[in-house]
Amino acid sequence: MLVVGGGGREHALIKALARSARAPDLLCAPGNAGIEQDARVAKVAADDIDGLLDLALHEQVDLVVVGPEVPLVAGLADVLLDAGVRCFGPSRAASQLEGSKAFCKEVMAAAGVPTAAYETVADVNDGLQAITGYPTVIKADGLAAGKGVFIATDESEARAALAVLLVEHHFGTERVVVEEFLDGEELSLLALCDGESAVPLASAQDYKRIFDGNEGPNTGGMGSYSPVPAIGSERARELAEQIHQPVLEELRRRGAPFHGVLYAGLMMTADGPRVLEFNVRFGDPETQAILPRLQSDLLELLIAATEPGGLTDASLRWTDQRAVTVVLASAGYPASSSSGDVITGLEAVDRSVEVAHAGTARDASGAVVTAGGRVLNVTALGHDTADARAAAYAAANMIEFDGKQMRRDIAAGVA
Repeated sequence: MLVVGGGGREHALIKALARSARAPDLLCAPGNAGIEQDARVAKVAADDIDGLLDLALHEQVDLVVVGPEVPLVAGLADVLLDAGVRCFGPSRAASQLEGSKAFCKEVMAAAGVPTAAYETVADVNDGLQAITGYPTVIKADGLAAGKGVFIATDESEARAALAVLLVEHHFGTERVVVEEFLDGEELSLLALCDGESAVPLASAQDYKRIFDGNEGPNTGGMGSYSPVPAIGSERARELAEQIHQPVLEELRRRGAPFHGVLYAGLMMTADGPRVLEFNVRFGDPETQAILPRLQSDLLELLIAATEPGGLTDASLRWTDQRAVTVVLASAGYPASSSSGDVITGLEAVDRSVEVAHAGTARDASGAVVTAGGRVLNVTALGHDTADARAAAYAAANMIEFDGKQMRRDIAAGVA
């Protein structure tokens, strides 16, 4: 098996796949300092489509699992499938759900999926005219690593956000989506999809802002927990029927059946669930909180999802324990990141706590050092969320590196 990527999500995937009864030979590209302890690594970049194809063919890989969105949007799954390599991940066409916010909105409208009212614009003045009230949300149309969303509270902030995206062309976008601001509780619901049906995973909630109390700029995610109270298996199935299934049917109608993980970022409003966004891969850091609770064989599920209708009879089993994930980030994140800072305390963490490496490497002496914005993900299980939270923070406090950042309110007050 080849897992593509080198972050915390991919390390969590490798740890879960290693628990399979099939005992797979795990390979990861490009991996990181933690992943190399659990799998063979190949120094092929996650966006090197030709290099990944060559690697898969040379290693006679039976299944490729794609972690990040960039290679999916670039068409990695299509290239692999054309070469006869089984791949868990959607095609380039289906991946436009994440690759283009405007396309995603169009699909939702056609499928009748509830979402925020919106307008797609390519000019600052048109963007300002599209705003019907404040706060309002302004999104880059293309990929932006979780940092292309602006919440403007007045006209000056809206103008500034539109200028960043449409004049300075940050994130390389030529269009933006201006949409109404939705209020409520956020929910992440991921579903395994076989092109025809969606099987929901356990619910999760992540924390996007860098500072406690949801203050500061957006990040790729500073922590998560699973499951979300009141979103049990039955409610998750209802939401998947309402949210994921119509999108699968619309994509299949367009000739782009979706095989992989369809991640719905939802806002649970007073008027019901509304989709904030769709992603076409495992969430990060939600995956780190979800997979340690999964008792079903992940490898068997991923293989089944590559076949049309392969998940028809799938039934997922979960532990009753709760999970909390705390992200440790480097100095300067999210505006920048510090690399080369020595990480200590990893060996002190109890083995019952899962530490997924995200941005780590080894220096010339062999020491584990920081090598990215989000450095480590610390996940603990507990009989309730409070127990899991206490164990996660106890472990996170054992790990040190210069400039370490972490939120102290992940899952605070959650039942």
